Amino acid sequence: MMFGSLLVMFVLPWLDTSRVRSARFRPIYKWFILLWVVAVVVLGVCGAHKPEGIWVILSRVSTLYYFLHFLVVLPVLGKLERPLPLPESISKPVLGGRGGGPMPAGAAAKPMEKA
Repeated sequence: MMFGSLLVMFVLPWLDTSRVRSARFRPIYKWFILLWVVAVVVLGVCGAHKPEGIWVILSRVSTLYYFLHFLVVLPVLGKLERPLPLPESISKPVLGGRGGGPMPAGAAAKPMEKA
């Protein structure tokens, strides 16, 4: 399972089928990522206790969701979810739609040309 969790991280770019990578514009995915964070924290707490009683059940359920999140939820949700509209430029969400103001001196410079 330990190597499987690392292997999932290596193939993650191919598992995420959504056009939009940011969770900021994916309202349903926000809830699933929160549930994944809870599962990871529960796995950490369960790992700190002896493997007996309720800790075994909690760790099994959390491990199941950990793998389901990447192998089932992420690909399916990427196909089904409709992301929020993307901003026209990065300055709108950063500056709160205030227009932007003047460009910094370095940003308005021409790109380097080949010599």
